[in-house]
Amino acid sequence: MLQLNVKNETSRLRAVVLGSALNNGPTPTADEAYDPKSLEHILAGTYPVEADMVAEMEAFNQVFQKYDVSVFRPEMIENYNQIFTRDIGFVIDDIFIKANILPDRNRELDAIQFVIDQIDPKKVVRPPEDVHIEGGDVMLWNDYIFIGTYKGSDYSSFITARTNMAGVNYIKELFPHKIVKEFDLVKSKLEARDNALHLDCCFQPVGTNKGIIYKSGFREEADYVFLVNLFGKENLFHITRDEMYHMNSNVFSIDTNVVVSERNFTRLNNWLRENGFTVEEIPYAEIAKQEGLLRCSTLPLIRD
Repeated sequence: MLQLNVKNETSRLRAVVLGSALNNGPTPTADEAYDPKSLEHILAGTYPVEADMVAEMEAFNQVFQKYDVSVFRPEMIENYNQIFTRDIGFVIDDIFIKANILPDRNRELDAIQFVIDQIDPKKVVRPPEDVHIEGGDVMLWNDYIFIGTYKGSDYSSFITARTNMAGVNYIKELFPHKIVKEFDLVKSKLEARDNALHLDCCFQPVGTNKGIIYKSGFREEADYVFLVNLFGKENLFHITRDEMYHMNSNVFSIDTNVVVSERNFTRLNNWLRENGFTVEEIPYAEIAKQEGLLRCSTLPLIRD
């Protein structure tokens, strides 16, 4: 049995589900795009090809092997995008929460059922239908659970709005001993540079007291100020609109001092090294074209 344990974003990783780019299927049509960034690349003819994405994911896998992390991969579904495992479920403490994702992505959960079967069934929950919550919006910080949401009245018309207030309240009820703090995120169907698809597109903790943040990703300045007060301004690396677009906040921590990052994130990677982190740089720029990066491709199961 898998003894789940995830209490934050940065403790030593022991087991993870890493997505897969194998048999990814043809380039979607413009109508099939889930987010403005994918749409941009579909229209420009620069949408990533499978071979490049498989190579990028293998580079990520090699880093996990180097650090002796147990890696599970989803069973292959023909012609199907299975890269972003973060969307389909997530672990808080020792509970595995299945996400109510966009209906045509349900098969992705089936492809990791063999992993879920290794978890105590009493520790696996699925929220009711009206509760929307995706792993990219859920950020654990010890006593805190940070959740990205969208409070606009036009929520239902935004395919980029993935977690609703019912999702926030569901987590509050499930974890009454935690401090649950929601953040209202900026959404756009049209301009990827102004779309915080998930919370991890504009914020993520690193190490034991630092974080990466994009101020304009928050609809309310008070939400940004909350994080500045919690972490201290000097501990936060502020990314630009362009760096947010390239997903600089979507790195992934294997340990409190080890961060996997995209090799083109020069400014961020230098800052991390200056602050004592080991930075494992890998190519991930092709996968990034789908508005998802390193954190999005992982579903951590066990951290020390």
